[in-house]
Amino acid sequence: MSESGSSDQDGASAFQSFFQTVSEFSTPLCVKVYRLSVVPPTPLPVLPCLDHEAMLHEGILPHAAAYVQDHASGDLHELVFVPAERRVEVDTVSTWGECSPEAHRLFLERLRRAVPDAAIHVRRPSRLRGERRVATACRAHVKLRDVLLGDDLERTGAAIDRLQTIGALMEKQSRVASWGARTVMTPLLAVVGFLAYQILGRLGASLGADLSEFLQYVAVGVTGAYFLYYGLKAVQLTEMANRVWKRSAEYALIVAERRRLRAAADRPTDPSR
Repeated sequence: MSESGSSDQDGASAFQSFFQTVSEFSTPLCVKVYRLSVVPPTPLPVLPCLDHEAMLHEGILPHAAAYVQDHASGDLHELVFVPAERRVEVDTVSTWGECSPEAHRLFLERLRRAVPDAAIHVRRPSRLRGERRVATACRAHVKLRDVLLGDDLERTGAAIDRLQTIGALMEKQSRVASWGARTVMTPLLAVVGFLAYQILGRLGASLGADLSEFLQYVAVGVTGAYFLYYGLKAVQLTEMANRVWKRSAEYALIVAERRRLRAAADRPTDPSR
């Protein structure tokens, strides 16, 4: 067996052990994998980790994530397990609005007792990347609890389709902002710089050379800072649109897997076998 194959098998085995430990105080509902071959002991939706698969590089360690439901509170949590580092990440972004602060604290205490040898980190929403806004926008249309536990898969599927449409519109809106940043920023900055130097240069005699030069720098600097902010905002909008689309794609994969598992469970078995 090759070294990479042995490493994948060891990682999958470590996740299976972690999976069983977590199952003592929570119910796994879905598994997401990245470069690991994981087979849950019970039929569960298994899908790729879209966030990291979309990055198209090999700098991310193989890992697996699971959505779980706490036995005590019924709240939802997402756990990301990295076997190579014995690291567990509790992602509060994907389960935004599905877990109370007190339930989150108690769940962390149980998790630390269950896996004392693992490094446990809590991932919170990034304001810079607009993750809280994305989570709130997605939850307004589709709740994670309905995706993982809801019985009406048709209604949930229709809500996911609407969210995908919204994500596509957000992406188009971000393109408008990006186009404006690329095409308008440079000529407008050049015009502002030219006018600032012309106007303030003529007023140099009355203002003084030092003050006139300072005002020229301020005018160009403020304009450049504004356009830089505009460009970064366009990048942020694109990032947020991608996250909404990936969230809706993940939800669609989960619902499709739940439909497949439900159809398999309802399929009559052949008594002759």
